[in-house]
Amino acid sequence: MTKLTYYTATTLDGFIADPDDSLDWLLRQPNDQGGALNYDDFIKDIGAIVMGSTTYEWVMRHEDGKWSYTMPAWVMTTRDLKPPTTDGADVRFASGDVRPVYEDMVAAAGGKDLWVVGGGELAGSFADAGLLDEVVVYVAPVVLGAGRQIFPRRLDLELLETAQNQAFVASRYRVVGPLTEDKASDT
Repeated sequence: MTKLTYYTATTLDGFIADPDDSLDWLLRQPNDQGGALNYDDFIKDIGAIVMGSTTYEWVMRHEDGKWSYTMPAWVMTTRDLKPPTTDGADVRFASGDVRPVYEDMVAAAGGKDLWVVGGGELAGSFADAGLLDEVVVYVAPVVLGAGRQIFPRRLDLELLETAQNQAFVASRYRVVGPLTEDKASDT
């Protein structure tokens, strides 16, 4: 069965980017490319990806306008964005409800899994729709104090796996659903 995963990195205080959408804090952290929950092992099972417009623009800026993903990609946006000029790039722009995008991704993935590349609001939209299955997160030894939150939602997660990968604590969680408190236990 196809699984949708939000695979990301965050600071200790829960930010995936600083207030200027910079990832400099992340890119300077050492990690073992073959270590725990590594990207290469993860990406080989991915058949389609989705990202928000801010993530898309960051990728385009930092890859000099080239597109390095080989699988179909959806960009959720309400703005007019330019597609990559890379030959063979399969980038589709969408807006609104994530459910039809999810269905299109599953169809395009050919039985492989799906990846929410970023950001947190988009991953939260998939979680709100009950479509997000797992979260894989690398926690860096950095505190930013402000920026883009990993999840601007209240979610209940179940820890499935955790390990150290050089500077990072790498963990994998199952998404249980929206966080609900038992009011009776609060008294």
